Amino acid sequence: MFSAPTFVRALAMVVGCVAFQGATHADDPKPDAVVKTRSIEARVFLDDKIKADAALAADCLAEGKKWLDKSAAEAAASRKEDPQFFKDGGWDFERKYAIRSVVADRYVSVLRDDYMNTRGAHPNSDVNTILWDKAENKRISIRPFFTETVDKGPTMKAMAKAAIASLTMEKKKRDTSETATDEWFKGVAPSLLKIGAVTLAPSTEAGKSSGLTFHYPPYAVGPYAEGEYVAFVPWETLKPYLTPEGTRIFGGARPKGDGDEPQ
Repeated sequence: MFSAPTFVRALAMVVGCVAFQGATHADDPKPDAVVKTRSIEARVFLDDKIKADAALAADCLAEGKKWLDKSAAEAAASRKEDPQFFKDGGWDFERKYAIRSVVADRYVSVLRDDYMNTRGAHPNSDVNTILWDKAENKRISIRPFFTETVDKGPTMKAMAKAAIASLTMEKKKRDTSETATDEWFKGVAPSLLKIGAVTLAPSTEAGKSSGLTFHYPPYAVGPYAEGEYVAFVPWETLKPYLTPEGTRIFGGARPKGDGDEPQ
């Protein structure tokens, strides 16, 4: 049985999804890309800060359009195979790109949030991230900030341990600590490709990052009813593993309120 706070959160997610779907057309700005067929209506939005950077905007939009085309093809194939599942309408998809932080006037962290309604039991959502290097006009990883990032190496072990500790604390705050188990956390592995979608957290010190935030969609580290999770790893925890560039960009503390991301 879910605890009362978990049940309330689950109800809020369902209501929120309905409100999100209903508000999409009325409240959101014009999509930057859209596809509309009998099988699907899907949209891509870029926030204004992304649009101000031509190279970043072009990169995100190109990816978004590929996602639209792939989703439209999948919807058409599904309709052909199982037309009864489209009696209430086609699929409704949406992707939003938004800047989370800019560090050293160079490294841009972007959140990519997906909403997907395939007329199943409930809509689904996903979250991923992009780290953009403005100096090189390309996507990068966090590797340049650490002396080594090999799977199961010292850096990744410390990072994964700290992320799990943060998630455990968050589950306790939500009264969902019964799912703070090895079974739910087994996906948070000491590997850059498995630890979670990462961003550079903002800082109280201008131009710096206070650490790393890892973003997990529903189901990743808990049941759907628990919603999304964000784990924060302060830069001080990772200080022994930083390169000179990492030492340069990290500093300060996490701003008050940054941990209040909507769930």
